[in-house]
Amino acid sequence: MKILIRNGRLIDPKNSIDAVCDLYIAAGKVVSVGAQPDSFSANRTIDATGRIVCPGLVDLSARLREPGFEYIATLESEMDAATAGGITSLACPPDTDPPLDEPGLVEMLKYRARNRNKARVFPIGALTQGLKGTRLTEMAELRDAGCVAFSHADVPLTDNQVLYYAMQYAATFNIPVWLRPQDASLARNGVAHDGQVATRLGLPSIPVCAETAALAVILLLARETGARVHLCRLSSAEGINMVRRARHDGAAVTCDVAVHHLHLSEMDIGYFDPHCHLIPPLRSQRDRDALRKALADHTVDAVCSDHCPVDDDAKQLPFSEAEPGATGLELLLPLTLKWAEEDRVALSTALARITVDAANILGIDAGHLSVGADADVCVFDPERYWKVEPATLLSQGKNTPFSGIELKGRVTHTLVGGQIAHETK
Repeated sequence: MKILIRNGRLIDPKNSIDAVCDLYIAAGKVVSVGAQPDSFSANRTIDATGRIVCPGLVDLSARLREPGFEYIATLESEMDAATAGGITSLACPPDTDPPLDEPGLVEMLKYRARNRNKARVFPIGALTQGLKGTRLTEMAELRDAGCVAFSHADVPLTDNQVLYYAMQYAATFNIPVWLRPQDASLARNGVAHDGQVATRLGLPSIPVCAETAALAVILLLARETGARVHLCRLSSAEGINMVRRARHDGAAVTCDVAVHHLHLSEMDIGYFDPHCHLIPPLRSQRDRDALRKALADHTVDAVCSDHCPVDDDAKQLPFSEAEPGATGLELLLPLTLKWAEEDRVALSTALARITVDAANILGIDAGHLSVGADADVCVFDPERYWKVEPATLLSQGKNTPFSGIELKGRVTHTLVGGQIAHETK
């Protein structure tokens, strides 16, 4: 199928393009940017006047809840939500049931995702068998089955010797290790940031040192083993400073933040709002502002949705008992645009953090519109306002702290491999 997307403002951060021009697509690939190829006759023309045309978004953390948690969400519902949010590639953490610790499970997930003809799914394999923290998985076999990296998700890995061996193994095969820094003992039973809100509400707290203590261990082991490490969902100003110092000393580490941590702080918990029960916890306004600044200056490499659909019954409980997590696939783009507008960050820079920069962390050829690249494209109206109403979200998870908030920026078309996967008027 040949598609012409015309008159849009095309922004491709990798190729430093920001101009009103046409995009030509054929056989699932980008065949030209700007000039019409010889004998090109479009089967479909999309008028993108007044809209932004950019690479399809790349999300570094989206729980699809399969296998094992289909009562919470299904592959179909979450992939529909992804394309509605302009996301064409996403990484799936390994904390499914059973965890992604065997090649057959990984192959099954990729097969089912391919058959949906929606977003491309890139599984993250489990570091240890069953995520139990004792025996390492066969990372090389899982990589061959389709895993692009290995992680322990949010399950504590308390044995530093096991982590050391895992990083040695990963370094041998040049396999990336993704780790969310949080010391399990310092964070034990905690549900909120160790600050004034937790004190006032009497909530068990998680201090910043739970993040920094774990981060110190990870950075030391990364230097010792030479492993490629990606730090997931940093939440504190001190954590950001540690990454800056480590990079200054030559550490080759990358990191990301969750998009809701760019806008929310401990103050948003209000009077025990369970939708603000997140992992890691919402921290102080100072921490939030440090994350925003670090994302702008590229200390933080990418922003992700940290999509985590939760069953309504598990969310509508007292704060300490509610299951943590928030839906985010359909909010990643508008919340990133909101950050960029508020902090006066160039639109091309903001889009880079959710396209090419995220793709580089995943190690995939995506997030750009170079000639010959897969035609994964997002078209959105940057001036269109819409209210976040959980009932209208395509994700089966309706749990969001942004319910009722008016956001700007709405996806109108999403193309995956040159095929229209989502379209709205």
